[in-house]
Amino acid sequence: MAMRFAELIDRQLELFEREDAEFLARVDGAERDYDRADREDAEEAFGRFQELVEFGTETLAEMRDTFARTLDDDGAGEYVAEFNAAVHRRLPRFALEIEDT
Repeated sequence: MAMRFAELIDRQLELFEREDAEFLARVDGAERDYDRADREDAEEAFGRFQELVEFGTETLAEMRDTFARTLDDDGAGEYVAEFNAAVHRRLPRFALEIEDT
């Protein structure tokens, strides 16, 4: 099955990665901090990491939904499904809740 929106979504995700590179570096750092945290600090470190992941997921969902509103219902459904699948492949840390956002 051909993915009708694959090229567009690829460009959108490239833009996200480029324009939000500093944010993505903060997410990486927060994940490293969590991985290195001792038992006392692990919960707080995970909370910081999770907040960043939620923000990134919401940012991607906003990008997705803004474009989807420009399409008819069938096209929007197809686009949303393709976008979510691309996030799962390319930015998996933001994929866990992308479909619920």
